[in-house]
Amino acid sequence: MIFQPAALALLFAASLNALLLGGAGVFALHLLRYWNPASGGERQIALERRTWLVSTLVGLALLVSLPALALFARTADAMAPFFTGAMCAVGSLQANAWGLPALLAQLLLFFLAAAWLIINHLDQLGWDTPLIRRKYLLLLILAPLAVIQAGLLWLYFLNLNPEVITSCCGSLFGPESGGVASDLAALPVDGSRPLFFAALLATLATGGFFLATGRLGTLFGVLSGIQFLVAIAAVVAFIAPYIYEQPNHHCPFCLLQAEHGYAGWLLYPPLFLGTAAGIGVGLATSARGKESLAETAPRVARGLARLALAGLGGFGLAAVVYIARSNLVL
Repeated sequence: MIFQPAALALLFAASLNALLLGGAGVFALHLLRYWNPASGGERQIALERRTWLVSTLVGLALLVSLPALALFARTADAMAPFFTGAMCAVGSLQANAWGLPALLAQLLLFFLAAAWLIINHLDQLGWDTPLIRRKYLLLLILAPLAVIQAGLLWLYFLNLNPEVITSCCGSLFGPESGGVASDLAALPVDGSRPLFFAALLATLATGGFFLATGRLGTLFGVLSGIQFLVAIAAVVAFIAPYIYEQPNHHCPFCLLQAEHGYAGWLLYPPLFLGTAAGIGVGLATSARGKESLAETAPRVARGLARLALAGLGGFGLAAVVYIARSNLVL
């Protein structure tokens, strides 16, 4: 399994990211201890020179990590036929103990990487690098996470055994599993469906209000994060069954397959992109109090808000279309 091109690409990218971010994390500790913009000494000048190089390398590494989430999901789905009992990515990820933790680490890395890239962009727009401490504090979280995520990927691919009999998605999202996935699948449609649309409309309305008035940007960022969790729960609870037209099929990974029209590739990218951009609005709004970002931060926030509204609105529209065209009645 490890010799598949996609697996090798994931391992190479994750290992390179871990190496770069690990080194950058060491530099972050040094910078946070000695950074003093009021000083004109040699140490401060050296830090100012090195931080541009480090920020550039970290930015490139994190840009690579963003599409890695989609590649990992696609790779796990493509490997399903190699395992007895597997029907989709869930079976591949459950082939050993490291698959699902690797996916969760990749998911967390995606949003933290997006947040760091936004903060770094804002920091470079300010003449006095006003967010440098904030972005390097976040880097201290990203660095060990990247190392952990790379380690989990290596453990996952190295321990794959085609002779292992794994379980299909029905076991994970069925009532017998007794986990979070089964709890989401068991959510009543009469409650989860109105909650999903209420959360989506509230988020979109807040984003539109921010674009019109420049206010409630922080609230929009918070709602975008909450909306993501509600949306994932909605996909499992009722959106996926509507697409499958089977009331007991709740798997969000089977949506990535051709027999279901690659619905997941129409739902997930705008949801993830819109959520990341929405959270970025909150980050940019909090940065506008810096003197050097008083004009640029609101402009960045408005651009991110437009992207967030397009992504979340696109996800909501796709969900409505799939529900409306379904023959299933829930």
